[in-house]
Amino acid sequence: MIYTIQNEFLTVRVEDLGAQLSSIQAPDGTEYLWQGDPDIWARRAPILFPFIARLRENTYCLDGQPYAISTHGFARDMVFSLVEQGEDHISLQLADTPETRKVYPFSFSLTVTYTLEGNRLKKCHRVENRSDKDMYYELGAHDGFRAPVEPGVPMSSWSIRLPGVERVQFYGMDESCTLTPKGEAIPLENGKLPLTPSTYGLDTMVLDRPPRATAQLVDGWGHPRVTVEFPDFDYLGLWTADKPFDTGYVCIEPWSSLPDATFVGRELSQKAGVRRLAPGENEELSYLTTINHRDKEEDG
Repeated sequence: MIYTIQNEFLTVRVEDLGAQLSSIQAPDGTEYLWQGDPDIWARRAPILFPFIARLRENTYCLDGQPYAISTHGFARDMVFSLVEQGEDHISLQLADTPETRKVYPFSFSLTVTYTLEGNRLKKCHRVENRSDKDMYYELGAHDGFRAPVEPGVPMSSWSIRLPGVERVQFYGMDESCTLTPKGEAIPLENGKLPLTPSTYGLDTMVLDRPPRATAQLVDGWGHPRVTVEFPDFDYLGLWTADKPFDTGYVCIEPWSSLPDATFVGRELSQKAGVRRLAPGENEELSYLTTINHRDKEEDG
């Protein structure tokens, strides 16, 4: 089922499958969210929980016990229940099941709330540990944004800007897409990154949170069309499919922790940035997405 929230600036649609965004539209109907294409990338904006990206051999260890789980965890493929809906906000919730406990042996709830604030969309994730033991988890976004949004404009004219950043150091990546230690610092040209991670020989550009915890999707006129602010998240991933043609989208991905890496142990508690909740505890991780829509006349 798809739910709609809206105000005078934006119309946002959210799907109960994965509690993921399915549309972000300006008043004139311009779509800012990638709409999925099975020949390029079929998804739109999955939530990554309780793991981010791949695990070595699709396996992690908890107190020495190995568990197998799929890439990015299971939340993106599960139906969330409606908790509350208003004109400009909606909350959806996922709780553990016998099936999830086979691969992730914790009792939990994940409540995702979307709230429109003018031309900004706030997304809040509330994670609660309902177990009688410490719970470890990872949480990330994987929102795909159209780039460009206007017809006839090359994707290469758009870019990612990290305000206040002059040089970046990406984590490396081996042939299995497991992270390796950071490479050398790379100066940014006019403070911008191209939209193709393969420019740097990577599948995904992964870096520590920039000082301003902000990433902008900038159009060919230098205007930020999408701004993502993520102070609650310690890492950032940037990704688009590696194709011999313009894919037409880029994912801006705030992450609470790093994917599996060659420089950490096999125990879940040893993963870089993994979060821990004591029994009965909960916490919220939020980020803001601002859409700066421009009429054609403004760029004409």
